[in-house]
Amino acid sequence: MTNVVTRAGESLSARLKAATRDEHERTESSSFIVDLVGGRLDRDAYAALLGQSYLFYAVLEQAGETWRDDPVVGPFVSDALVREAALAADLSWLRGAGWRDTLTPLPATRRYVDRLRAVCFDSPSAFLAHHYTRYLGDLSGGQIIRHHLRTHYGLTEDGVRFYTFDQVGKPKLFKDGYRGLLDALPWGADEQDRLMAEANEAFRLNRAVFDDLGQANGAGPTPS
Repeated sequence: MTNVVTRAGESLSARLKAATRDEHERTESSSFIVDLVGGRLDRDAYAALLGQSYLFYAVLEQAGETWRDDPVVGPFVSDALVREAALAADLSWLRGAGWRDTLTPLPATRRYVDRLRAVCFDSPSAFLAHHYTRYLGDLSGGQIIRHHLRTHYGLTEDGVRFYTFDQVGKPKLFKDGYRGLLDALPWGADEQDRLMAEANEAFRLNRAVFDDLGQANGAGPTPS
């Protein structure tokens, strides 16, 4: 596979990582996530996170099915990444068979879902921006979160299946391959810029969900 070098002389994957670094770090430092991985919240707070996540992953993965056969974006759509069933299994274990009956989207989750529906079914760069921010995050920082959840909340496999990628043999190799696909995208500067802008928007939407979860579950205020 031949890498496409961008106008800045860097690969697209390197530019995307650099362009989203600030928003990514702000999202990672959300007080809700810091308190959750520090063991200062409870299982209900974690279950609330999974419930809100189920709502936006379901939409993102619906969009993925519409792009599966696309020659450019289709290669990113992998069954190894799909999270909806894992989230449902975790929620069933944590909250019981009737978990769907108690699932109410927070205001920030509604905005997130609305954005996904508005852009991910029609724009390849928007779909890929949200796909990138979710799944590469799950394969990176998500694995650290999984370790802390197992330590602080007494979880083993049940309850943390969301963070378990059974079909991904070696996450680093998988992520390297994903970045290689990014670098080979035949997109000009305008489409690349749209990708980066939407990826930053994805991080902001995600952080807003964390903020709503924090307010609902007694986490401290997120640093500005």
